[in-house]
Amino acid sequence: MENRIGIIGIVVEDNNCIEKINTILHEYARLIIGRMGIPYRERGVSVISLIVDGSNDEISAFTGKLGRVNGASVKSMVTKNL
Repeated sequence: MENRIGIIGIVVEDNNCIEKINTILHEYARLIIGRMGIPYRERGVSVISLIVDGSNDEISAFTGKLGRVNGASVKSMVTKNL
């Protein structure tokens, strides 16, 4: 299966879910090319952006696991063919 480059955005609304998110990020570390986390204190959230490289199935599984974490919102986008 062909690899794609993608972006995953995570908005953490509840700090109690950070440990679960970090566990999932560690599990899929092989796909992560870059990561940036920014605490947005004025709004009481944190924003994490990930650049990933993997198959469509791997990126979908990664995003799906993150999306099931209560207290976080997740969206992703992948390239068509690269």
